[in-house]
Amino acid sequence: MAADDASLSSATEPLRVLMFPYLAFGHISPFIQLATKLSAAAAGNIRVTFLSGAANVERIRSLLPSSSSVSVVTLHLPAIPGLPSGVESTADLPSDSPAVELLKLAVDGTRPQVDALLRELRPHVAVFDFAMQWLPEVAEPLGVRAVFFSVFAAVSTAYLISPARRLHGPNPSVEDLKSPPAKFPEASSIRGVPAYQAADFLYIFRTLAGASVFERALACLSRSSAIMAKTCAEMEGPYIDYVAREHGKPILLAGPITPEPPTGELDPRWAEWLGGFPAGAVVFSSFGSETFLSEEGVRELLLGLEMTGKPFLAVLNLNQAKGEGEEEVGRLLPEGWAERVKGRGLVHSGWVQQQHILRHDSVGVFLCHAGLSSVMEAVASGCGLAMLPQKGDQFLNARLFAGDMGIGVEVERREEDGGFTREAVCSAVREVTESEEVKEKHAKWREFLLDKEKQEGFAAGLLDGLRKLANL
Repeated sequence: MAADDASLSSATEPLRVLMFPYLAFGHISPFIQLATKLSAAAAGNIRVTFLSGAANVERIRSLLPSSSSVSVVTLHLPAIPGLPSGVESTADLPSDSPAVELLKLAVDGTRPQVDALLRELRPHVAVFDFAMQWLPEVAEPLGVRAVFFSVFAAVSTAYLISPARRLHGPNPSVEDLKSPPAKFPEASSIRGVPAYQAADFLYIFRTLAGASVFERALACLSRSSAIMAKTCAEMEGPYIDYVAREHGKPILLAGPITPEPPTGELDPRWAEWLGGFPAGAVVFSSFGSETFLSEEGVRELLLGLEMTGKPFLAVLNLNQAKGEGEEEVGRLLPEGWAERVKGRGLVHSGWVQQQHILRHDSVGVFLCHAGLSSVMEAVASGCGLAMLPQKGDQFLNARLFAGDMGIGVEVERREEDGGFTREAVCSAVREVTESEEVKEKHAKWREFLLDKEKQEGFAAGLLDGLRKLANL
């Protein structure tokens, strides 16, 4: 074969990628978005094989692009004592169930199957999640480059999964975690976190299923050939640089993964109610499917929404209130609340079409838990952003978007326990709607995120980086 022909053959060889996200749809969804982005950028010159448990496969297939370049392979999870039969994602268990941790052991038990698949499929690259710290040991001897894909913002990796955290030993204290790790970016707005947030971070250092989340994630970062993140230098440059320096690895940037426009129509129930208000008038409040406010939190949130004087739709998970609907909320609130908000305030427990609601003309503010996907949906839809983070990376997301980027407002909290008042809720919502600086920055970042040319550039750059990593 002539040199030119060899070069052409190499350039046109499809990139073979294996993807293995953790068994939680908060992790599976970013991997699906990544597969979709790469498939479009490669114009079919890619072969993606997606791995997951049998119970997740049909849902994953329905969300992946209908292309011959993407396929799904079923993994058979081993039986783990204490893990109910048929449980193959965190969605199959209550969020506070101890069995949730056992899913990590089930993932560990798939190692022989993953080894066999790597030998059979011979992908160029294996993209893996935080729970598979063993995957590089399987992949690299076969010539497969292992790429750790963090589904969290780079600020979370920088603050929490730093080798410098080992200076505190295996069990850092709340005081240790209140401060950033050594050499943390000076440009950051985060000079520390309050005690209640630091106490929540202790979870990742607890050894609950073979190894702690910190140990798993740190091993993934140190053993991988490269680190991939769904962010960009414009948003998180100092944190990206910090992670690269701390771990001594190249960083492949997928760019911020903005949501695709939703399909179908908004449920008539919500369309009719929202349609009764002027453009931008409604506050939509939702905290995701796995976040539960305390009874005090429910009460202060709803009284705070009432104080704004604005119409509102509040979606709540009421397991701690032990109820399923508006009637139970009424038990938590002072007499007369339901009458006072009648016609302008609704409370709902259960799933709603979040993206459709955010894109409705009458919705002007989204009050949420600062989950990364929810924040991106809010910015893409043009809704003002008020944030009331509840756990984990949500605390750092809120600091990134409200502090570094200035495109939202965080509800003020008590230092010791994270409690908040109705006045703080009302104040945050009003600042979002009244601050010209916040609105200007929000508009600037929305334009950036929706810039199709920039998004295509991120995807092309990522594809090129993966091909170079694979020596193609």
